[in-house]
Amino acid sequence: MKRTTRLLDLTAAMVLLHLYVAFSPALVSGDPGRRVSMTLVRDAAALGAFCLDGSLPAYHLDRGFGAGSNNWLLQFEGGGWCNDIASCVERARTRRGSTRYMSKTVVFSGILSNNASQNPDFYNWNKVRLRYCDGASFAGDSQHGNGTSLLYFRGQRIWNAIILDLLPKGLAKAHKALLTGCSAGGLSTFLHCDNFTSYLPKNASVKCMSDAGLFLDAIDVAANRTMRYFYKQLVSLQGIQKNLDPNCTHAFYPEPSLCFFPQYILRFIETPFFILNSAYDVFQFHHGLVPPSADRTGRWNRCKLNVTSCNPHQLDALQGFRKDMLGALMNFFRNSSRGGMFINSCFDHCQSALEETWLSPTSPRIHNKTIAETVGDWYFGRGEEAKEIDCPYPCDKTCHNLIPAASTTDFFGF
Repeated sequence: MKRTTRLLDLTAAMVLLHLYVAFSPALVSGDPGRRVSMTLVRDAAALGAFCLDGSLPAYHLDRGFGAGSNNWLLQFEGGGWCNDIASCVERARTRRGSTRYMSKTVVFSGILSNNASQNPDFYNWNKVRLRYCDGASFAGDSQHGNGTSLLYFRGQRIWNAIILDLLPKGLAKAHKALLTGCSAGGLSTFLHCDNFTSYLPKNASVKCMSDAGLFLDAIDVAANRTMRYFYKQLVSLQGIQKNLDPNCTHAFYPEPSLCFFPQYILRFIETPFFILNSAYDVFQFHHGLVPPSADRTGRWNRCKLNVTSCNPHQLDALQGFRKDMLGALMNFFRNSSRGGMFINSCFDHCQSALEETWLSPTSPRIHNKTIAETVGDWYFGRGEEAKEIDCPYPCDKTCHNLIPAASTTDFFGF
């Protein structure tokens, strides 16, 4: 099983590396996004807040201006997890575990853009990208030393250190604030949303949005709960349990690690929350529904590489995953008066960080509304509830990826 979980993490790292290349500054020549410099948190050492390798944590701050000077948007960076010593040692030698290997400038685009035409609701806000170097969605608090290697599992302290560094820079006087994140960073948003609210003025408008962070407690195609086992190891290794919502861990005793799954945390979050996710999330398709351990013969390889190559049985499994996601959100959809969602049917992972999916002429749409428009309407209370759920594949022609028609009905009856 250790080899299985290592494979999950290493394969995930390969996918995330591919995603990073797509996001990296080197490939966005002419991109109107702003390059923003890194800030090391110098006081982090006093708090014991270190990346996996002992380096100082960091963030990138792009100052707001005009009417947005007192508003703040914080974005958790994503990048998978490490759930055993070997994979964490490997991770500590990369930019996913050390600020020593990170780019010292990053491009702010999508929801981080300072261009009013590309990001009309948040362009002039103070915007912060929190760099990810702990391997546990900013939630661990432990360390490991065996005489030959020392690993710091200090994600929770990193989160606290960055917030404490930002408060005197204006965050303490925020009028409006939005905490968001992509992938593992989207999961961080679920974990830290209410804590973020506790740092800010009582009269501030504080909300949270997860992008591609709704990782499901899924049963894979081999009838195993690979993600549940993976997260259980992660929670144990990195000392996460004590930082999980106590109401959740009490409710799910004796399986507190279940509270690392957003679907179980969600009902305990008090801050207004928005969920942006693909119902056919590519990462979860490859690592939750069909992890390498569940497809040793490679019969899913062609389907994974090109969804138009999926056979009817495989398409049924994908439609079943969508139904499971919508089922996990049913209570939130029906009963959350302050919540919002945009659950589309595109094969994608992280849609708020790039202009092409956030807001552009070719952006994905549901009921002719882009992601940026839906999130803005939700945050600022424009119009009716901002809860958009896409029809099942293949009806959405605004997606960049389409799969053939499959016999299915919408879980909510739309």
